[in-house]
Amino acid sequence: MNILISNDDGINSPGLLALANELKKIGNVTIVAPLTEQSAVGHAITMKYPLRVTEIYKDGEFFGYAVDGTPADCIKMGIRNILKETPDVVVSGINLGSNAAINIIYSGTVSAAREATIMDVPAIAVSVASHNAKHFEFAAKFSSQLSQLVVKNGLPNGTLLNVNVPDLPENEIAGVLITYQGKSKWDDVYEERIDPYGNKYYWLTGKLLETDKDLKQDHFALKNNYVSVTPIHFDLTDYKTFEALQNWNIENFKK
Repeated sequence: MNILISNDDGINSPGLLALANELKKIGNVTIVAPLTEQSAVGHAITMKYPLRVTEIYKDGEFFGYAVDGTPADCIKMGIRNILKETPDVVVSGINLGSNAAINIIYSGTVSAAREATIMDVPAIAVSVASHNAKHFEFAAKFSSQLSQLVVKNGLPNGTLLNVNVPDLPENEIAGVLITYQGKSKWDDVYEERIDPYGNKYYWLTGKLLETDKDLKQDHFALKNNYVSVTPIHFDLTDYKTFEALQNWNIENFKK
């Protein structure tokens, strides 16, 4: 099995290292990850300046390729330029902090996996629910098991699996649930501050508005110590509204 892994926390992230070490037990792993942290960049790609790729070594051994671009850039570069063959699966992670509910749309980790699905490669995004995570073991092991199932069973074109794991020892994890994307979101505000020279600047802050109450929703499942597995896709069409718009006579505007 040929596996391409990436993330948005950067090539030196402990989550990436834990994931790579586990996936090397089941296949040939190639790491193509951002040179620096790219959290919350969404599905951005680089267009206005050249990308550079650096070979990274750890303890004298080749570790992977660092791209001075976004997570989506890394997947494009990995599949089109670095790998000689299309990978069997792409795994993005292990991210520091959950990527559930509305946060999914901002996530560079999820966008790396989404870019793979755009390129017709099945993909998984994996996150641990803490920015100071201490427990990667189960997330890495679960990623390995799920990767093998994805390669065996396949996924619909354009669909990826978004996985969120509690930052807990395995024996404290309540179980695994197949979930929907929740609706909880951040109530963001740019807080005005003053720098040492008396100039204004703004720092993003806010609080999470937790509206999910059902274990079938990813954020609520995670909050109750379950691993959530959510199938998501890049087709953003609202099909119910598509049908409703047929009654608006929009298509007759130019007649």
